[in-house]
Amino acid sequence: MTQSSAIADHATTAAATLPAMPQVIDQVALARLYGEPLFAMPQDLYIPPDALEVFLEAFEGPLDLLLYLIRKQNFNILDIPMLSVTKQYLVYVDQIRKRNLELAAEYLLMAAMLIEIKSRMLLPPKKVAEGLEAEDPRAELVRRLIEYEQMKLAAARLNALPQFGRDFLKAEITIEQSLVPRFPDVNVSDLQEAWRDILKRAKLVQHHKITREELSVREHMGMVLKRLQGKRFVGFEDLFNPTSGTPVLVVTFIALLELAKETLIEITQAEAFAPIYVRLAYSPT
Repeated sequence: MTQSSAIADHATTAAATLPAMPQVIDQVALARLYGEPLFAMPQDLYIPPDALEVFLEAFEGPLDLLLYLIRKQNFNILDIPMLSVTKQYLVYVDQIRKRNLELAAEYLLMAAMLIEIKSRMLLPPKKVAEGLEAEDPRAELVRRLIEYEQMKLAAARLNALPQFGRDFLKAEITIEQSLVPRFPDVNVSDLQEAWRDILKRAKLVQHHKITREELSVREHMGMVLKRLQGKRFVGFEDLFNPTSGTPVLVVTFIALLELAKETLIEITQAEAFAPIYVRLAYSPT
């Protein structure tokens, strides 16, 4: 066997193992099934009866359908032509009765009511007292239609209002905490404890020199501000000199309270029972 005949036999065997290509190659494929093109509709394709059902009008009940028929033909709702409306209504009911009998039940009840109204209109009216008009058999139906239309219009207006989740969403943003730590506010009890501690330390230094000295709160306020000038924080205890005596300590403490009251200084504490620090209040330029 020559080399050319061997190659030909190999090509024939490979072609036999490949799937057969479609006969129509110039026509556009209708669809693809598992990746393979379909050029013709399958003969054994099963389509359920309700698969291609299309509803041109969707009604929420018998009153909705009846109101639609009246408004579509511009009938006066106070003077409904029962013959024309009943015929159109029965045509629609006959269509839905063939497809869904449970859905048609309430529509059939309304159809019976329309036929009853029409039959009552064919009968001679009942005698009433003089000066009174005979009752219109359509009055109850008209009242129900008017009430239903009012509720339908009110529901449409409510539905037109913006609704959360449908027309708009609640804006939510995430704000990261600032890197600058926020120190807790200094409690009055913390100041009292710090003041007691200073008094205890002041009692350790006693002076027997008796003098009378007039102390100025304003002067000590200036001294405290000068002490805080150019410094970021100063310890609460560092602002007091125990050797200066109790009167000076009291005046200095009052000066601190006045400065804090006038928001010229800030008294901060990192956490509960932590050391207390004093600094100049920030004033934007």
